[in-house]
Amino acid sequence: MSEKKEPLNILKVRDDHAPIQFVADGDKFKLQAGAEGSDLGSEDFGRKELRNRIEPWLTSLFQSEHLSLLAGSGITHAVHRIATGSGAGGMDRSGYDFGDLGEKIFAAADREAPKAGRAEANIEDDLRIANELLRGMQIVGSDKSKALEERIKTTLEDFTESILKNETSIASSDEVRREQAFTTLVTFLMSFASRTGVRDRLNIFTTNYDRLIEAGAELAGLHLLDRFLGNLMPIFRSSRLDLDMHYNPPGIRGEPRYLEGVTRFTKLHGSVDWMQTGKDIRRFGLPFGADSVEPYLKAPGLGETTANRLMIYPNAAKDRETADYPYVELFRDLAAAVCRPNSTLVTYGYSFGDEHINRVIRDMLTIPSTHLVVISYDDPLGRIMQTYEEMGRPSQISLLIGPELADLSTLTENYLPKAAIDKTTFRMSELLKQRWGTKQPGDQHPPEKDQPTEGEGLL
Repeated sequence: MSEKKEPLNILKVRDDHAPIQFVADGDKFKLQAGAEGSDLGSEDFGRKELRNRIEPWLTSLFQSEHLSLLAGSGITHAVHRIATGSGAGGMDRSGYDFGDLGEKIFAAADREAPKAGRAEANIEDDLRIANELLRGMQIVGSDKSKALEERIKTTLEDFTESILKNETSIASSDEVRREQAFTTLVTFLMSFASRTGVRDRLNIFTTNYDRLIEAGAELAGLHLLDRFLGNLMPIFRSSRLDLDMHYNPPGIRGEPRYLEGVTRFTKLHGSVDWMQTGKDIRRFGLPFGADSVEPYLKAPGLGETTANRLMIYPNAAKDRETADYPYVELFRDLAAAVCRPNSTLVTYGYSFGDEHINRVIRDMLTIPSTHLVVISYDDPLGRIMQTYEEMGRPSQISLLIGPELADLSTLTENYLPKAAIDKTTFRMSELLKQRWGTKQPGDQHPPEKDQPTEGEGLL
């Protein structure tokens, strides 16, 4: 019987010439044979040595003139694991049925997946191929197009339910574990959002369809600026107006100051609560953890809106213009945010499986003053390290890969910069009480207004 191997951790920060590989050895860590880590001292080292090496480096990078966070499916898996003890449902294609054409669709998706850097196809690839096939069948007037269209509709409905199931599992989990999960998520977000007033706003991008980041931001007291305008049913706008939120300091004349706790937010692949109504893209009021979208699609004026009109990429659009919109606008926002001098992009839980995003990152690294920080729990397909080698910019890339570095709880407790805004803890506690009846241990009250808290005066 073969001995179980400890997961490999990969670290590259500061002036490391090459990634350092190490494994856990009880309470200590041990460098792999041939690895060099000058600042770590001997081959055996502890969490303290890692923190001293990582945290100051990230603190410096997080105060870059421009800072962006790209969150992939890993953030959902991490929070879901804390709340429920298991990972979230993924893009597994099992259980989906495209009828008589299913085998051909799956085979075509398998051939196309490697072009996007994926070893195996997932349900997104299947849907993309199915939609391309449907468009061709409609052009030639195939009598099988109607049946395929219905299969795509059913698949999208099932896919939507799987996304909502992850939200429901977190929202309905054990009270203590749920609170721990959201506290960790809030700490994670605030590590990025606590920026000094002279710095540009944090940009958050995500490839996820769920609303976990939105829920975490609400608990943290963060206001998310996106392209949607309106209150009852916000509508997506293409205009790139640099809208922001400012305030006038009392007794001070001059330029308004940035309001704290404001972040720009972009969902690159769409969202489970976006839908197409005519020529417009709207966001509807779908509560976090809802069992189904159907009851929320029955509002007057929505017409024949069903789950297959949700703006989830790849959507079931019937024409090229709609297929490109709004995603072309969203990817333009990504490029505009990161491809700037003195810009830092941090990825968490992103496996580099989207070539559109990878292209933007490669373009970003052509600017010498930019930096990429890759944080990932694992790299099972080797895609992250392959991308690192292919980009050929080692001095501009930092790596934190492996459970001892990128586990969300471990990361927030040991390596990420501490948030400069402490009042969000109390805000989060109150919202948790209101939303899910969470009880807080002891009597916790925010400090008096005339008593400064840690971090005040920094922003």
